[in-house]
Amino acid sequence: MIRIVATAVMLLILWPLPAQAEIEVWVDKASQRMFVSVDGEMRHFWTVSTGVGGGPHTGTYRPQRLERKWHSRKYNMAPMPYSIFFDGNYAIHGTTHVKRLGQRASKGCVRLHPENAAVLFALVQKHGAANTRIVIEPAAAAGDNARRKPQRLAEQSDR
Repeated sequence: MIRIVATAVMLLILWPLPAQAEIEVWVDKASQRMFVSVDGEMRHFWTVSTGVGGGPHTGTYRPQRLERKWHSRKYNMAPMPYSIFFDGNYAIHGTTHVKRLGQRASKGCVRLHPENAAVLFALVQKHGAANTRIVIEPAAAAGDNARRKPQRLAEQSDR
C-alpha cells in the first residue's frame, strides 16, 4: 500500500504540466494593429481589420471558445478559420480579404491574415484560454494606448 501511495506521489510530482504563460492580445482599433505578448515579451505585431461600425466592443476579455474551422451562419457562411471567440459572436479569426487588412472592413470581428490567425490560435491553444487576455482598445484613445499597454510591449512595438 505504501508503495502505491509513494508511486502516486512521485507521478504527481514528476508529471509534466502544460506550459503556463500569460498571453496578452491588444487590439488597437485606431491603428488597426494587434500586439501579442507572452509573459510580457512582445512576440507579434500584426495588421488587422475591425468592424466598420466600430466593433468589437471595447473591453478586456478571455477567450470563450476556439474553433479551428468555422463559418459564419450570420454572414452567408463566410469562412472564419482559427476563430477565437471572446465576446458572444465576436471573434478574432483569419480572413480571405487580406487586401482589406489595415482598415475597417469586418462586421465587428477582428480579422487577421490566416497565417497570423493560425499562430495566435496555436498560442492560445497551447497556453490555455484562462492564461489569455484580449484587450480591445477604443478607436478614440489611440494616443493613450502606449501608456496602457505593458511597458515592454510599448517599447518593443515603437522600434
